[in-house]
Amino acid sequence: MPFPIRRTVLVTTTTAALVAGSVLTGSLSASAHPAHDHGHHDGHLTPRTSFTMAADGSSGATQGGEGIPNIDSVKKTIATYYGDPGTGIADKVDSPYIREMRSIMTKQTKELRGEYRRAVAKHEKPAIVLDADDTTLWTYDMEVADMHFVFSPTEQDVWVQDQRFPAVPAMVSYVNTAKAMGFTIFGLTGRNDDQKAATIANLEKVGYQGFTSDHYFTKWTGKGASQQPSYVQCAAASCTTVEYKALTRKHIEQDLGYTIVDNLGDQWSDLQGGYAEEQVKLPNPTYFLPSTDLPGLSEPRLVPRTHFRMAADGSSGATQGGEGIPNIDSVKKTIATYYGDPGTGIADKADSPYIREMRSIVRKQVPIVATQCAVASRHHRNPAIVLDADDTTLWTYDMEVADMHFVFDPTLQDEWVQDERFPATPSMTSLVSVAERSGCTIIGLTGRNEAQQTATIENLQKVGYPQFAAEQDGNRTYYTKWTGTGASQQPSYISCATAKCTTIEYKSQTRAHIESRAGGHYDVVANFGDQCSDLIGGSADRSVKLPNPTYYLP
Repeated sequence: MPFPIRRTVLVTTTTAALVAGSVLTGSLSASAHPAHDHGHHDGHLTPRTSFTMAADGSSGATQGGEGIPNIDSVKKTIATYYGDPGTGIADKVDSPYIREMRSIMTKQTKELRGEYRRAVAKHEKPAIVLDADDTTLWTYDMEVADMHFVFSPTEQDVWVQDQRFPAVPAMVSYVNTAKAMGFTIFGLTGRNDDQKAATIANLEKVGYQGFTSDHYFTKWTGKGASQQPSYVQCAAASCTTVEYKALTRKHIEQDLGYTIVDNLGDQWSDLQGGYAEEQVKLPNPTYFLPSTDLPGLSEPRLVPRTHFRMAADGSSGATQGGEGIPNIDSVKKTIATYYGDPGTGIADKADSPYIREMRSIVRKQVPIVATQCAVASRHHRNPAIVLDADDTTLWTYDMEVADMHFVFDPTLQDEWVQDERFPATPSMTSLVSVAERSGCTIIGLTGRNEAQQTATIENLQKVGYPQFAAEQDGNRTYYTKWTGTGASQQPSYISCATAKCTTIEYKSQTRAHIESRAGGHYDVVANFGDQCSDLIGGSADRSVKLPNPTYYLP
């Protein structure tokens, strides 16, 4: 039955007073991102699938958190594309990547005969220039199984010197066909002079013909005889990839007298700068090497894609080509921009697009939550709000990035939990305070385990959430997950389809328990979480999704 108008007006007045008196005063400036309705029904609790992202990371300043490709979903999409079952090892027989490479190189091989004849007819010496990593030699297993997408030059040198790389699919046939026709084969790589001999030996070992030391260009180290060549002139002391590669191609053409018919690379910076009749971009979403155009030269064709479609479960890797998968290095840079991270892995705690978006969300949610809590309390419905921990009430960015480099480590996570290192998620202490003052009980529900419960509550209280407690009024009000050891066992109110409960099973059934007589008979008026899996499954009047592109829990 609808409430009388007069009572609603009184609640609104109370809400305004609560907001004015809270610590939100002076902090709720207009957000750089528009405020959206963040309340959802289960039908809408699905991750976004379309994204706009610039390769340089600048989109982190303009896209809200939901508009940034989630890094865990990107990893799963890349794994699907390479036929990686989760081991970090690519399928070497068949995968979407292998099929795409075959398609690209079949087309390029068919064109070789005509390209060669045209060059010879013009009395030219036809040549082909190829990059090394992920153009002729395939680095996926190193990048993922060994480095986990965190590049290590020391470890890379071990792989290079040990000649561990397989050939990029379909490339051996293309190169050897070109060599047999009469093309001169040039290598041009960002690997350094100390790696040249091992690189050529690796190429020969996996079946390539035509690569020779005289026609293989590696980058100078600046030590001994390995110095910057006279034909490479750069705008600054450290040459960009485009300067090094474009001016080396110029040297091949103008000084050595060849015509570069095809220039092949997996990075746009392999291709920018001209001095080739045709540029062939090969797919590679596993890293991105940026480089600006040469001064005075604009090449709008040779730019990364900016629009993507990606399913959260990684399945898009089976349907999108490599250029249609968000590049993981660009995703990292976009996330860093969003959190105001200057590249240290530490988020800006004073101002960032993330902080401004959180302020905008909380500014919208505070009066709604205050009204829900006040009205339900007035009607003796025992109202409560339920909140997740990580990135809902406690902010994990510095752990996830500076310490773990986006590679989750449960041992490190437990250190951070037990040491109570997490700051509060921006603006959320204010929302929780208003909810409690409006009559709601504050209940925590997290995937952290019971051995971490005490430290979690102490961390929350330390950073401005005195409302959280293990029990209130004789009812449990902070829920952590059982460990399966000793007395910490799966509770009777939770039943799961398999031996290991999903996040949704655990959280939705716990919320149902909270609303039951045995759990305190609370009315969960709002449920807050940074993951859709925190929210799916009902037993809450409203679900509020907070932004988090740094990990994904399906």
